[in-house]
Amino acid sequence: MRAVMSELISAYGSPEHIRSDNGSELIEKSLRSWYADEGIKTLYIEPGSPWQNGYIESFNGRLRDECLNREWFYTLTEARVVIEDWRWKYNNIRPHRSLGLLTPLEFAAK
Repeated sequence: MRAVMSELISAYGSPEHIRSDNGSELIEKSLRSWYADEGIKTLYIEPGSPWQNGYIESFNGRLRDECLNREWFYTLTEARVVIEDWRWKYNNIRPHRSLGLLTPLEFAAK
């Protein structure tokens, strides 16, 4: 998680805050400490309140409906390949209503 966050911060700068659920991977003390060292505040949604983080909940639903529920993964490598293919199409080909029917790639280029 830190490696990915470090790459994103290097590329785009530090966000003011990160909103997440209360999953154990997101409230770990050392990760929270690292966020604080980077000047990033943490905001947590209330347990049982997915509407407080609607963007990620929508993404998770799409990932499940359009990818995970359609596949049987027999190996970790197969899962990685199929999910990465779906992710690439989601960001580069699939238009998003919330972005004015642009793909995220087109939206970021504007």
